[in-house]
Amino acid sequence: MSDFDSVVDRYLAVWNETGATARRQLVDDLFAPDVRYVDPMASVAGRDALDGLIGAVQQRFPGLVFSRGAGAVDAHHDQGRFTWHLGPDGGEALVVGFDVAELDGEGRIVRVLGFLDRVPAA
Repeated sequence: MSDFDSVVDRYLAVWNETGATARRQLVDDLFAPDVRYVDPMASVAGRDALDGLIGAVQQRFPGLVFSRGAGAVDAHHDQGRFTWHLGPDGGEALVVGFDVAELDGEGRIVRVLGFLDRVPAA
């Protein structure tokens, strides 16, 4: 397992943590203070805003979990790309996405650029 494999596992664990206090600790451990997260639905900067976004996503999709998508993490230098799924535990994904994460010199995520490949119909 590469370092980026571990980062992606920790990243998905943050998105799956429903306890506010525990999630905030994971956010603080994994993300740089000035983290920037951008996807088609949101654009936030800083740990507070990212933590709030994750909580809002969990409220919108209660009971669903994030997991790795097909394929390996593709990484070089301080950046990696990976696919993820959001759906019922062990079930078919309702949402499929693709993220690119960039690490700072301390190994914390400083930027995430997200893309949504499949979303539920409104």
